[in-house]
Amino acid sequence: MLEVARTVFAEQGAGAPMSALADRAGVGIATFYRRYGSKEELLQRLCLLSMEESIASAREALVSEGDVWSAVRGFVQRCVAARVGSLGSAAGTIAVTDEMTAASELGRELLDQLVRRAQAEGIVRPDVTALDVSYLIEHFSRIPRGTAEQDNVSRRLLALALDGLRTCDQSSALPGTPPSWESYSGRWYDSS
Repeated sequence: MLEVARTVFAEQGAGAPMSALADRAGVGIATFYRRYGSKEELLQRLCLLSMEESIASAREALVSEGDVWSAVRGFVQRCVAARVGSLGSAAGTIAVTDEMTAASELGRELLDQLVRRAQAEGIVRPDVTALDVSYLIEHFSRIPRGTAEQDNVSRRLLALALDGLRTCDQSSALPGTPPSWESYSGRWYDSS
């Protein structure tokens, strides 16, 4: 049921009605409310699960003894496959629990370590930030899936985006300024 809920929220955003989740799962709405109490509680649970999956993937990448690029690429691919960034649309619409905050901080630390490690090895562009990687995962987590063509296009675009992280001819710097963690985190607390 949680995977169905994550898929519906990924496709329709955090505003998806509970009836859409119930229809897709083949259960009544009451089933969701018996387990989670409210839509907000369900979204909080899904957000925490996503952060825990991202943390596990980052830890796996950091202990990898293979080449650093394979670790970075594998981390991003695992996170996208698990749709860990699909709930970005919930930012500012739900209360952030202490558990979510702790998981977010740990995930941020681990991703920073992974990106810095790859940059120290000269594999990832020096102007890429961990938050760039987070936004990349969030973006690709929301791409519709299901048909062979959608899945093919998604894999191709992700491969192109990943190649954009790599060190190459630095004659063209990334446009704009690096995103800030304050802005990223702030959207979770701005419920106005």
